[in-house]
Amino acid sequence: MSENRKLKNSELDRKSVSEFKEATKTPIIVILDNIRSLNNIGSVFRTADAFLIKKVYLCGITAIPPHKDIQKTALGATETVDWAYVEDTIPLIKKLQAENVQVLAIEQAEGAIMLNDFTPENDKTYAVVFGNEVKGVQQEVVSASNEIIEIPQLGSKHSLNIAVSTGVVLWDLFCKTSSIE
Repeated sequence: MSENRKLKNSELDRKSVSEFKEATKTPIIVILDNIRSLNNIGSVFRTADAFLIKKVYLCGITAIPPHKDIQKTALGATETVDWAYVEDTIPLIKKLQAENVQVLAIEQAEGAIMLNDFTPENDKTYAVVFGNEVKGVQQEVVSASNEIIEIPQLGSKHSLNIAVSTGVVLWDLFCKTSSIE
């Protein structure tokens, strides 16, 4: 049996807020399209912090920090990750596309590319859109996106929690776009 010792928090080489702000970011933007759960929002912030995500946009009914239920799961990531609130997702998508950002709706839809089959292009920034816990990404947002990416699921539910979906997609894209130091 292994005698490996767990690392202490002080041994984790954590970035300070200022170090995080100055660090080179992963060329990925997260768009939350009408997320209801404050815990899910906080979880997305924490995942965005883990992978040095460029920015998080909170759209529609998605709540904004500070809020105790967001903070409970974000654990301070709302202070490190750059974020903004935008009421309507469609104008945001059009603005990002005009800036040459490729918008990827994460959804189960006709013509979707399976995540494991998607290869990001070098030197491109991607925005990934995650939708409402019940209704998913709005159809008009799916239609306005450059591509639709689907997370392969082999079980009977074919439904992942938004925070889990974000973790799966960000880890996959992070691995495909970054060199882990």
